[in-house]
Amino acid sequence: MKRIIIISFTVFALCVQSCDDFLDYNPKGVVSSDQLNTPEEIDKMVVAAYATLSNDFFLSQMASIPWVWGSVRSDDAYKGGGGTGDNFDQHIMETFNLMAPTNGQVNDIWIYLYENIGRTNDALRRMENMTEDEYPKLKERQAECRFLRAHWHFWLKLLYKRPVWVDTTVPKEELNTVSNRVYTNEELWNKIAEDFQFGVDHLPLAQPEIGRASKAAAWAYLAKVRLYQAYEQDDNNNVTNINPARLQEVVALSNNVINAGNYSLSPDFADNFLCGFENGPESIFAVQFSQDDGTQNGKIQLATGVCYNMASEYGCCDFLNPSYTMLNAFKTDPATGLPMMNTYNDEFLFEIDTWANVDDLSAIDFMSQTVDPRMDHTIGIPTHPWKYDPDFVTTKGWRRVPEVYGYLTSMKSLEHYNSSCFVKLGPFMGTSRNADILRYDDVLLWLAEAYIELGQQDLALPLINQIRERAAGSTSRLVRNDGSPISNYKVEPYINGVNCNWTQEFAREALRWERRLEFSTEGVRFFDLQRWGIAAETLNAYFEKEKVLFGFLKDAFFKKNRDEYFPIPQAQIDFSQGLYQQNNGW
Repeated sequence: MKRIIIISFTVFALCVQSCDDFLDYNPKGVVSSDQLNTPEEIDKMVVAAYATLSNDFFLSQMASIPWVWGSVRSDDAYKGGGGTGDNFDQHIMETFNLMAPTNGQVNDIWIYLYENIGRTNDALRRMENMTEDEYPKLKERQAECRFLRAHWHFWLKLLYKRPVWVDTTVPKEELNTVSNRVYTNEELWNKIAEDFQFGVDHLPLAQPEIGRASKAAAWAYLAKVRLYQAYEQDDNNNVTNINPARLQEVVALSNNVINAGNYSLSPDFADNFLCGFENGPESIFAVQFSQDDGTQNGKIQLATGVCYNMASEYGCCDFLNPSYTMLNAFKTDPATGLPMMNTYNDEFLFEIDTWANVDDLSAIDFMSQTVDPRMDHTIGIPTHPWKYDPDFVTTKGWRRVPEVYGYLTSMKSLEHYNSSCFVKLGPFMGTSRNADILRYDDVLLWLAEAYIELGQQDLALPLINQIRERAAGSTSRLVRNDGSPISNYKVEPYINGVNCNWTQEFAREALRWERRLEFSTEGVRFFDLQRWGIAAETLNAYFEKEKVLFGFLKDAFFKKNRDEYFPIPQAQIDFSQGLYQQNNGW
């Protein structure tokens, strides 16, 4: 299918030998440290570093599809599952109430990310003892490992703001002796950027083995870093300035990706979320999952393993439920085909009196009002076909506890039960479909965002319209048995002076709304709000609106200048004997 790098590797054990003669031998399966210092063995260690990308699980290990970190902690989706007590640590993350440095999953995520960094540094340490004459691929393999190390540090930075920077100079057993305040916030961004820049300098534009990091992927990821870095924050997490020099870097790097000519938008939005279309024109860097690869269960994606609904074909566990607010965001103006971009002070756009009783939504007529097609690519709605199958129609019976979380179910990142990528492991589900870490649609919108904040919003207009035009053309799979459309779709491009006044302020709101629609339930939304410095205002307004309908949000409240980041886990502060400093507000 699409698997090029086989994510399997030999587990190496280092044996400390006694001076006694009867212990002076090499046991089976054990190799000495020196035996690993060959190009062949180091290549295996690089592959082992790539394996960290696919070590997904639905608790703390979900960096390929971070739906709890970025969607449940936003106005994008509800946790779901069997109720608030089902995976209670995530309920705390969703409501921000009772969050504390002792939260178990906050500590688990920290450990998971540093274990992955450890793999990359293990390989890099071996390469420090090699020359290019001995190992012609030395610089390229170093660049791949530094790309991966930067990826994991980037996640630590988004989640904890001031994590510990760990490179090959820090032995794993000495991690607790290095302060998380060695570098300033700005310097930490630059350390991550340096690793990606090394990739830019030493990786090929495209890789013969799909799944390895490329120069284009390094350009794209470096653009992402510089975009986040451009929104300068003070120690209280307030955005105090948007740095134009950093935005110019985003422009140059994003244009490098675009002008490389290797990438484009897929013709149909659905192609990004269907088995058989992996590594397509939109995919810049993706986790390569697999099955039937010689391992017991295959290297499958389990980050969304509990997100499938209660239909008999699945039966567990109904997490990641799109929010009713997210559903409303897909409505378009029937006159202009533009998003409604409502505020939380307005009434819900889909008017229905019984929503206060968490109605099953079947009373909404989706043909009498216009919507963006991405709604039916993303959300399972009662009476609507699920995952492009007119015979597999969503019902309210698919929900596990609708009295708690309502009647919307997830779809985008999940797999149809008859897909060749679908895998069932006991009560849980998985997929061998790739998970994109970097996509071309993201690059277009990063570039548009940079142009807008530079006051060059006219240059952003065609980029946003590319995304909208692709959405408008992504309706061929959204049909019922008789060939009629599921909903009344209407999406139009922005035309300055005709259907909008394309000022910088309007363009900013249009860009932010487009990102919301394009990446809904993919774990992106919270980090957009965090970057823009509007998380508190947005989420508290959302809580005020939706807690009227949903009791599980009654105590939800986002504390500004604190909740933008997780606390440094107390277990790690204790491990460092108080060396690690806690984040603001905790």
